[in-house]
Amino acid sequence: MEMYICEEKQFHDELCPSASVVCGFCSAELIRDHLASHCDTDCPEVLVTCPFSSFGCEEEKMSHSSLAQHMQEFTHYHLNSMAAFLRHQSLYGDPSIVDSKDVAARSSAATSEMDTSSRGTMNLLELRHMRETVQQLEGRLVRQDHRLRKLSIQSHGQAVQLPDLHRQTAALEDAVQELKAQQCDGVFTWHVEGFPEHLKSHRASQPVVLYSPGFYTGRPGYKLCLRLQLQPPTATRSPDFLSLFVHAMHGAFDNQMAWPLQGTFKLTILNPNEGQHIMEVMETNPGLLAFQCPTSDRSLKGFGYVAFVHLSKLCKRYMADNVLRVCC
Repeated sequence: MEMYICEEKQFHDELCPSASVVCGFCSAELIRDHLASHCDTDCPEVLVTCPFSSFGCEEEKMSHSSLAQHMQEFTHYHLNSMAAFLRHQSLYGDPSIVDSKDVAARSSAATSEMDTSSRGTMNLLELRHMRETVQQLEGRLVRQDHRLRKLSIQSHGQAVQLPDLHRQTAALEDAVQELKAQQCDGVFTWHVEGFPEHLKSHRASQPVVLYSPGFYTGRPGYKLCLRLQLQPPTATRSPDFLSLFVHAMHGAFDNQMAWPLQGTFKLTILNPNEGQHIMEVMETNPGLLAFQCPTSDRSLKGFGYVAFVHLSKLCKRYMADNVLRVCC
């Protein structure tokens, strides 16, 4: 191991190719010997000039990571600048590189300003290479435009199809729900989820009115749903009671059923711990509008109990996982 005095070590550290250094652009840590190649090829923050600056691109220096985006966004501009330069060379044989700020001026005043006899001709191979580059870029531009038009057409088609897909999805969901409703065979259990939150809303004097999914009494049968309502503390009738009603719904078998609806309903709030349930039995009344064949999706009139149970009696034993189970 070599030994250095302090001054020699400082001098050595400033020149040693294997010493650790930090890139001044991206703050990456690497050895000094790799710094130059890092700045030339790898550093995303090193400042570079647009390759088309010689053809008129006026973009200031940018980070290496921004160059690709610049090349993509200014393809048209670069092509036009290069094409103007090549036309200029074809006409006047000017081998010099045009300055970015006077391309247009020099093109329009070229006849009066240029002494064609005193200018050399551009290397034919280089000119041919530049023309090939222009052709390649133009071909790339045509392909990009074609792809953009294709994507635009596809996007428009998808935008037109999307509402139809939403409607089809909704129709399928309704069909699945209808099939589930027909499988109840006259016994329906409604899982009212998050019931403690509904109780909080009730205590805050917010209205709580919930409707169950539809269900059928049989196949064929009547289509019904349940309505659960928490009477507010300020209600003039049955304050702080849970109300429970049955509503007739427009169903698939209405034309096969006898109207008005007749039968017996048993409404139950289940105790999940197999304790005592809260239950009421009611008979239909053919003279009430609630039991006539509905003219809308759900009859506005329901039949049931305004004071089914006082909320103070709905202790936690009637809820499992914050779910209240109501059976009809």
